[in-house]
Amino acid sequence: MMSWIYLFLAAIFEVGWPVGLKLAQVTTAKVLWILFAVVAMTLSGVFLYMAQKHIPIGTAYAIWTGIGAVGTFLIGVIFFHDAMSMMRFFGIILIISGVTLLKIGH
Repeated sequence: MMSWIYLFLAAIFEVGWPVGLKLAQVTTAKVLWILFAVVAMTLSGVFLYMAQKHIPIGTAYAIWTGIGAVGTFLIGVIFFHDAMSMMRFFGIILIISGVTLLKIGH
């Protein structure tokens, strides 16, 4: 059970680093947000390492990147006004479906 919590935390921090890099581009606090991105990247890797002790590497990596991709996509759409179309929405649904099937099949 703890491995799945570690994996979820890893995925949350996986979202943090691209958001930090984006904020470094659009604010005057560039160094602060780059530092935030580096810390998020490091924590993401540490939690992924911990999760892989009991979750197969392929499953852990796919879920980690899937949650990271969906989370980053949603933040981009909601906060940075990235484009949203039916095809992009369908792509996100496919990622979520894949992550769900990997968890169920574990």
